[in-house]
Amino acid sequence: MQRLLWRQASRPSASSSPSLSSLAGRFQRASYASSPFAARAAPTPSRLATRTARRSYSSEPPKGSSSSIKFWPFLVIIALGTGGYAMVVKQRAEMPAIDAPKKAGELGAPVKSTPTFSADDVTVVFVLGGPGAGKGTQCANLVKDYGFTHLSAGDLLRAEQERPGSQFGEMIKDYIKNGLIVPMEVTVQLLENAMVADLDKTGKGAIAGRKGKFLIDGFPRKLDQAHKFEDAVCPAKMVLFFDCSEKEMEARLLNRGKTSGRSDDNADSIRKRFRTFVETSMPVVDYFETQGKVVKVNAERSPVEVYKDTQKRLEGVLGKGF
Repeated sequence: MQRLLWRQASRPSASSSPSLSSLAGRFQRASYASSPFAARAAPTPSRLATRTARRSYSSEPPKGSSSSIKFWPFLVIIALGTGGYAMVVKQRAEMPAIDAPKKAGELGAPVKSTPTFSADDVTVVFVLGGPGAGKGTQCANLVKDYGFTHLSAGDLLRAEQERPGSQFGEMIKDYIKNGLIVPMEVTVQLLENAMVADLDKTGKGAIAGRKGKFLIDGFPRKLDQAHKFEDAVCPAKMVLFFDCSEKEMEARLLNRGKTSGRSDDNADSIRKRFRTFVETSMPVVDYFETQGKVVKVNAERSPVEVYKDTQKRLEGVLGKGF
């Protein structure tokens, strides 16, 4: 009993004395406080002062400063740029157009809103037929008897290829030699120049309201040529078509080649020219036939018989005496 009382009396009271764990904690804190690490980690007033954000000015911000972004400089720049661009566009629009450089052998098509000549003042008859159909012979008779001016597209092209200084001479020569169609811009321009020169020479200028009559031989060779000529130069009154077989035309051209001196009067070129005519020129005849403007003449007869028939057929369209 006495031992039990002594043990209870010897136990430390929780309320009167600190526990071992609390004493250990106090010892650790005291030890850390006295260590050099605590001196470096302790937030001293000077250390707190260095963490304070500094201002670039001491008291008040400079006058006129603002933290918001100013947009008026951007608006000024945009306005100036827009105005400058508008001025450049206006200046370019007022500048005269410069044609693109053309390659050798090219000619720009005439740009016109109306034809050069009116069909009321100038009569244009397209004379078509295969190579060797006799177009030139019949045109010569019509010129002599009815005052037509005969313009041969082929003759104009051949003259142009021989003209000194012509930039199209070599190109035309190659096209004709190979039985190909010369670009329509060249042919249309040559025909128009010849018509203007003839009317000025004879005093039949369209401005004076006087009449002119033209037989255009061997043209148009293609449908687009017909459209281009009628749009730029003059609408055609009719088409005079001399119909002849390939066999007959080849025989005539080979015979003519003995004395003509033409480079295309040989069998190979003749066949190429005939194929070209069938493929490209016959659609022209068909087109004008739908408009009721084609007068077809059988050209396999003698030149005299062909001419008599031609006169009779033309009187029915153009009137007696033409």
